[in-house]
Amino acid sequence: MPGTVNWALSLDQIAPRQRPLVGGKAWALSLLLKSGHSVPPALCLTIGLYRRYLRQTGLGDRIGMELGRKEMSEMRWEELWDASLRIRALFLTTPLPKELGKQAAAALAPFAGKAVVVRSSAPGEDAPGASFAGLHDSFVNLRGTEEILGGVRKVWASLWSDRALLYRQELGLAVERSSMAVLVQELAEGERSGVAFSRAPDGGERAVVEAVWGLNQGLVDGSVEPDHWEVEHGETIVARRAPSREAALRPGPGGVRSEPLPPAQSSMAPLADGEVLRVAAAARDLEALSGRPQDVEWTLRGEELILLQARPITTAAGDDSRRWYLSLHRSVENLRRLRRSIEEELLPRMETEAAALAVIDPAGLPDRELAAEIGRRRQIVAGWEETYRDKCIPMAHGVRLFGTFFNDALHPEDPFDFLALLGGTGMRAVDRNRGLEQMAAALRHRPEWAEHLRRTPEQPWPGPLEEQLERLLAEFFGLLPGATEAVALRLRLAPLILELAPAAGGDSAAEKTSPERLRRAFLEKFEGEQRTMAEEVLDLARASYRLRDDDNISLGKIHTQLAAAEDEARRRLAAKPVPALEGLFPAEEGGPGPAPREAPRLGQVQARQLQGQPAGPGVATGSARVIDEAAGMGTFRSGEILICDAIDPTMTFLAPLAAGIVERRGGMLIHGAIIAREYGLPCVTGVPEATLRIRTGDRVTVDGYLGIVTISRLP
Repeated sequence: MPGTVNWALSLDQIAPRQRPLVGGKAWALSLLLKSGHSVPPALCLTIGLYRRYLRQTGLGDRIGMELGRKEMSEMRWEELWDASLRIRALFLTTPLPKELGKQAAAALAPFAGKAVVVRSSAPGEDAPGASFAGLHDSFVNLRGTEEILGGVRKVWASLWSDRALLYRQELGLAVERSSMAVLVQELAEGERSGVAFSRAPDGGERAVVEAVWGLNQGLVDGSVEPDHWEVEHGETIVARRAPSREAALRPGPGGVRSEPLPPAQSSMAPLADGEVLRVAAAARDLEALSGRPQDVEWTLRGEELILLQARPITTAAGDDSRRWYLSLHRSVENLRRLRRSIEEELLPRMETEAAALAVIDPAGLPDRELAAEIGRRRQIVAGWEETYRDKCIPMAHGVRLFGTFFNDALHPEDPFDFLALLGGTGMRAVDRNRGLEQMAAALRHRPEWAEHLRRTPEQPWPGPLEEQLERLLAEFFGLLPGATEAVALRLRLAPLILELAPAAGGDSAAEKTSPERLRRAFLEKFEGEQRTMAEEVLDLARASYRLRDDDNISLGKIHTQLAAAEDEARRRLAAKPVPALEGLFPAEEGGPGPAPREAPRLGQVQARQLQGQPAGPGVATGSARVIDEAAGMGTFRSGEILICDAIDPTMTFLAPLAAGIVERRGGMLIHGAIIAREYGLPCVTGVPEATLRIRTGDRVTVDGYLGIVTISRLP
């Protein structure tokens, strides 16, 4: 019962001195209740329970270890997500200790047989200048002690979500001292729901009301577009916007489900004008009560206006990088639209753009026209990079959604087990490598062809190899490259194909593991609506995973065309002064460029073990080969460990030769890690200064399970 332990308080039991223990959301609801507003019955599990749980299970130390792998300020978004996923898995697989669980079950007794919502209530949520709106998770329509406590652990885990970690870091909040209270709230199933802002979030004086049919979760997660009103002086609606009303979220098995709206609701706004003013007035009342503009979630059950949660409004969230980062989290419906856009519009346009650029041979342009062409190509590249950032990177959230679904349903020991279902998607890089391997296999039976490639790779290749090579160049290396680039590619590819020849023809790891068999085994674990959802998120994740590779290749073709023009300009500048081309490369002419990184000095103590992040399971030992740029790829030998800053699309055909991969850039979803898993290679990413701390010829062991690289011999 509430009050029998000091970490479970009903809303009417919360006193001002307990505010730091219950968090901003529970405190606000207790004020609403005491001021006469209608709020659902709720229990707050204070930060005392959270801290006991961490202390008794040892989870606090394990979280510290996960966050200690690398300075958080140096982590990319992929690395933040990896860390938060591993921490979330710790919460999912660590139940409350027996005695603590019994006490929690007793505290939750008032909710027996009832559906509840489990919400975060973190201290600091209501601090000036901070708003954690949308950063922590809520879970709707949970029933029974076990399911509710499972939801509580997932809300605790959301304290360590990538979004929350980033936000706390930017606000200067001590991550290691973060804690979380949780609200367990009786589900108020209203017919109409929404949010209201006592003042517009952009700082205007108007109140804003948004509403949807059904539960407001659809509005909050972006899957249902709301009707929108703006209210001036508390009594006049001065603006309104009606969306295409198609669906509503309602309670369903295991949470909520989307249902199509009947015609009577799709043609009518969820609120009449009088109801809009009533909701806006409630938001204004809360502002007067708290002394600060408020963001309120509400629902209408019959004529009863029930306030679900309230928090202070903060204006526009942070800098552009944080806004962009938060925008990476997309709903299933949003990802469906994004996938269509990328597959049917963006990638074809990239290919068309690259083909149009390839028609112009930079070597044939006069100096002034070459300078102008370089400027034009740089603008084109900049435009596509912005599109890639806004459209292609958010698509990666499809993998994240599936990972969360998989882990919540199956609680695997390894939180990245779900990646096994994403292999064999027909990536273009794998298709390209297969073309190289077919050429290599042909050399095994025709030694005279191998001799030709060894002695005169710049000349047309013998037999069908020339046609295969031209097809490969056109498809993957920039579309009909100019003569200079074509010769360079021949010189670069010939030694790799020769190196591949002894072992060419094998299947990739994904092909060996039979993705279809894994898919069937996974889907057999679900029934009814859960199976439909499992099929949908898996399909989205596989598309998302494949597009991480495909969009890199299409964008890489455009980069290749810019590089071809810049290389031509450098060639002319190296031969003689060319006024029309001067100023194109200021850093190379002695201007301020990036500070060079220092390699360890002779005699300087170096770490024998380098800590990174596990990105491809397995252990491999071999000779290191540091590849700084594509031009050095011809030196790579079969069985070596590839050490690089980042694997770009032109480097992925080293994968069939490599025994393992170590990369400075980190994350399970970076291009190099995806390719490594496709070939079953042990891979460690996120190793700071990997290309400086490891030298070509070092004998290294790559532990892709633990994320450790061991240098066993220094040159």
